[in-house]
Amino acid sequence: MAGRSKEKEGGRRGRACVVVLGDIGRSPRMQYHALSLANQASLEVDIVAYGGSEPHGALLVNPSIHLYIMKQWPTARQSLPRILILLLKPLVQFFTLLWFLCIKVPSPDIFIVQNPPSVPTLVAVKWASWLRNSSFVVDWHNFGYTLLGLSLGRNSHFVSLYKWFEKHYGKMADASLCVTRAMQHELAQNWGINATVLYDQPPDFFHPTSLEERHKLFCRLNKELCQPLGFRDCVSNGTSLIGSHGQNETLFTNEVGPDIYLKRNRPALVVSSTSWTPDEDFGILLEAAVMYDRRVAAILGEDDSLDEDVVWKEISDGKQCLYPRLLFIITGKGPEKEKYEAKIKRLKLKRVAFRTMWLSAEDYPLLLGSADLGVCLHTSSSGLDLPMKVVDMFGCGLPVCAVSYSCIKELVRVDKNGILFSSSSELADELVMLFKGFPDECDALKILKNGALETSSSTRWATEWEEHAKPLINKVVSRF
Repeated sequence: MAGRSKEKEGGRRGRACVVVLGDIGRSPRMQYHALSLANQASLEVDIVAYGGSEPHGALLVNPSIHLYIMKQWPTARQSLPRILILLLKPLVQFFTLLWFLCIKVPSPDIFIVQNPPSVPTLVAVKWASWLRNSSFVVDWHNFGYTLLGLSLGRNSHFVSLYKWFEKHYGKMADASLCVTRAMQHELAQNWGINATVLYDQPPDFFHPTSLEERHKLFCRLNKELCQPLGFRDCVSNGTSLIGSHGQNETLFTNEVGPDIYLKRNRPALVVSSTSWTPDEDFGILLEAAVMYDRRVAAILGEDDSLDEDVVWKEISDGKQCLYPRLLFIITGKGPEKEKYEAKIKRLKLKRVAFRTMWLSAEDYPLLLGSADLGVCLHTSSSGLDLPMKVVDMFGCGLPVCAVSYSCIKELVRVDKNGILFSSSSELADELVMLFKGFPDECDALKILKNGALETSSSTRWATEWEEHAKPLINKVVSRF
């Protein structure tokens, strides 16, 4: 495979198969791989994955990309004993994968598989590569056994067995990619695997959002933004008329004739994307929100008995405060979402509101580009992977507050494009510091914003893939 195209004997175009034992719509890195394989390596690409969420439109309209959707493990069977699920579910998944990889999809030159999950994915893809005489590449996003250890405990025999399978079949790959230098070192030193680092980088559709794009987005989301999770809050109060006059006004913007402008007393918009799983402690964000609310009240000398209606009336009357209201928009799907929504409903906060929503692949980058700050709660089960959500935020020029752990500084440049925290109290301190004087006189936030914009204009996914992944894939395929 050389230059822009790879032709097999007889003029047949080369073919790749991207394998994800998960929802393809929630697997952005593998979507980007598929797009690069099609557009930069000029391959036909088959994606074998679960459905559930709509993938990005660029995948759906690309004539060289073909989706093969497997059926999910039935939720009705979750009532089975746990030990039976741990044994039966991987077997069903294994034979389903083999059916798709060996029968349904055309014979590929290369399989590229996401890890984790490792069992039965690595086993099935390795067997399929033997049977179809194809090369086999693992893209290491994390370690599967560490994720399993979150629910079963690191000392579980199942976790030990899972790690053996992950290591044994991972070493059988013809080549490996990974997401950090820390993971590359771990794979080399303790797993005997030589991996190439392919950093997550934002594709071109993650970019800073124009004022017109913001206004149109807020018009589309107006109903959801003005609808509180509980009875009412500092954002929903007094918004009944917003958007009722031809959608010229939103919570954040106003359109007057040909001009669009941001409201001076708008809330600060903070975005966090979460999978609502145990490796992201959403409780930290809730506690920080409560602390922000109380600390601002104390700074402003407000009596605890001051009713929130008084504060909300002043805000709706246009009063400008030293510290703004905060609107947290939490995007994502996951098992603990309802539990935390119930907790949010019980909060009584004067200056903080929450919204939870799931956005399309096209609207999510627009939201990031419209926000004032991103918050990342990812802690990493292995301590060796990086949160892709932060990469997306930087791609849109959005500064970030992120949980501190071992390799996060490979991505976040402290006091340049983001800051780190280790507790809810530290996060609350950072929110108070960054949003003082919002929107015009918050100098610390402006410094981080400029750093994030600088980051957004540097390396993009296509460049990173061309430099690090494409040579590796060319080399592996040429052996077969």
